[in-house]
Amino acid sequence: MDSIKSYDAQIKLDVDISFINMPSKYGKVTYKQGETTKVTSEDFIMLPKRGLDLTLNEIFKYPFITVNRGEANRKGVLCKVINLIPTSSKSDFSIATIFMDTKANRIVKSEISTKMEGVFTTYLDYKNYGDILPMKIEVEFAVNSVKIPLRFLGKETEVDRKALKQEGSKTGKIFITLSDIKIVK
Repeated sequence: MDSIKSYDAQIKLDVDISFINMPSKYGKVTYKQGETTKVTSEDFIMLPKRGLDLTLNEIFKYPFITVNRGEANRKGVLCKVINLIPTSSKSDFSIATIFMDTKANRIVKSEISTKMEGVFTTYLDYKNYGDILPMKIEVEFAVNSVKIPLRFLGKETEVDRKALKQEGSKTGKIFITLSDIKIVK
């Protein structure tokens, strides 16, 4: 990702949250090196934003230590697994686990435990071996940890408020598909 000065792409967003019925939404993602990733759409506001920072700049912002956790298989790819543990109280995460495809030199999965928003697990799937950016991103999170402002879910979205208020842990998934990717190196 450090080799990319900027990129933009069209995105398709789908959600899998038990109490929300939402049609596919469309927008655009824009990234410029040194800036935060921006998502624009007429249909929705991107919440949570944690899964879309493909640079993982937020976890590298403050000092941390690494712990080698060995190797693990992800979709037939042997990955190096590393824990990142912040050494600064300013960091907004408590631990991150990164799964790296060292042959393709890219991250294929991350599990980030934040101090305030819960755990976010992000799966990155690439179309071709040499691709820098993933074609598909899946972000899994605990819905009760993330405060979802329901008015931001967009038009044509139905919310089962009775199921929303039920006790118990709820998980959600956001599926993002990138297309028409334009990269400036």
